[in-house]
Amino acid sequence: MTVEILNQPIELQDSVRAWLDKPKRNLIGGEWVNASSGKTFASENPGNGEALAEVPSADAADVDAAVAAAKTGADAWQAIPPAGRANILWKIGELIHQYAEEFAQIESLDTGKGISAARSIDVPFTAENFKYCAGWATKLSGETFNISLSNDEWHSYTLREPAGVAAGIIPWNYPLAQASFKIAPALAAGCSIILKPAEQTPLTALRLGELMVEAGVPAGAINILTGFGETAGAAIARHPQINKISFTGSTEVGKLLLKAAGDSNLKRLTLELGGKSPTIIFADADLDAAIPVAAAAIFGNSGQVCNAGSRLYIERPIYERVMEGVKQYAADLKIGYGLDPRTQIGPLMSKVQLQRVSGYVQQGLNDGASIYYGGVSEFASTGYFFSPTIVIDTRPTMSIVREEIFGPVLVASPFDDADEIEPVANDTVYGLAATIFTNHIGRAHRLAKRLKAGAVWINCFGVFDPNLPFGGYKQSGIGREMARVGVEAFTELKSVTIKI
Repeated sequence: MTVEILNQPIELQDSVRAWLDKPKRNLIGGEWVNASSGKTFASENPGNGEALAEVPSADAADVDAAVAAAKTGADAWQAIPPAGRANILWKIGELIHQYAEEFAQIESLDTGKGISAARSIDVPFTAENFKYCAGWATKLSGETFNISLSNDEWHSYTLREPAGVAAGIIPWNYPLAQASFKIAPALAAGCSIILKPAEQTPLTALRLGELMVEAGVPAGAINILTGFGETAGAAIARHPQINKISFTGSTEVGKLLLKAAGDSNLKRLTLELGGKSPTIIFADADLDAAIPVAAAAIFGNSGQVCNAGSRLYIERPIYERVMEGVKQYAADLKIGYGLDPRTQIGPLMSKVQLQRVSGYVQQGLNDGASIYYGGVSEFASTGYFFSPTIVIDTRPTMSIVREEIFGPVLVASPFDDADEIEPVANDTVYGLAATIFTNHIGRAHRLAKRLKAGAVWINCFGVFDPNLPFGGYKQSGIGREMARVGVEAFTELKSVTIKI
């Protein structure tokens, strides 16, 4: 299988080149500092494996320093009236828009994703999330109650108070947007926060920290530590003075965080974890609309999406047409380096990720599955590229069907009985998302109600908005991000009662 790798990159802005060349530091207490150990590591371009920048390798000592700064920063942040905090959050959003091209170029370099996607999705959504959360800074309120028992009366009310020092640990697939999912609601709730970006993609978080300081976030209210999960991440997880962690990543690491929280101070957790999301296409669906959306649901961002539609179930009368359509979509995708504006599917994040995806496909073949399209191809040796792949002839017990691959690998199966698809779709330890294509609106709503998933899309896929809560059932997580509930997750709820 021969595939052209597009490689006509745009010219980097002078400001981006200058920023990449300058020394990288962690943000602690309003100061840009080296790791206490002096250690650094390289952030590399997954398209060619070349180092982009050296960043500090934070460890437990740096976490201790960041927590101390965050405790002071929380007091300073809470001393600003809610309207003032809202203005600062709004300004951060405005600054992201102002420097949008810088962020898009840095994000594309660091993740390998197409510059067009970074420009149209990652950067604007990040800016809008800060603006959305700005509105909540003035709107977090409690309730009042009058209670009467045995001729006695009480007046009661509830208060929402900041959880205090919070931490966010984010993945590498959407690092800039994920940073906003942690920072913006924490600050809106009145918390200070320590952000640890994924070690593979630390750069846009550091640039975002610069803008936050420029916007007026007080020293210590935002702290950014670049480092590894087993050092900096583990120290955050077990730190007794961090009261809240919001984590996005694998289910395996989420379970480790749950254990660490229990072993330390029972810190509050929001966990947005893995997925193996079904896409269901009924015979009455608008196939011209459904086919490209179902294909984009797995091949977008090179399949490195927690809610990717990685299991495709097609009603048998339309099976061949849908499969041919998805195959053609995959074949037409332009594969290339992130900074080429034509690129629609970029490299996987790392050599480790390439080996993981390749391993799952090989295991599927060993178990008796077949390649309908794609698979490992010779161009993988030029970078961390993996072709869009469709796998058929699977069984529900296969690892390729049951486990999250986090790559552009789709498993597809026909089904005969529309009434029996629900248990098949729900036959997973995950429950992050699901997609239904049908023109039978009653069936769509009935099935949406029965699917065990935190987000269900009908005749569409991946519709995100700051107003919509997002999170999973079962082993796809605990709690929800975005919307009011995502901000309230960084608060404690207190009841106050007085006898009258």
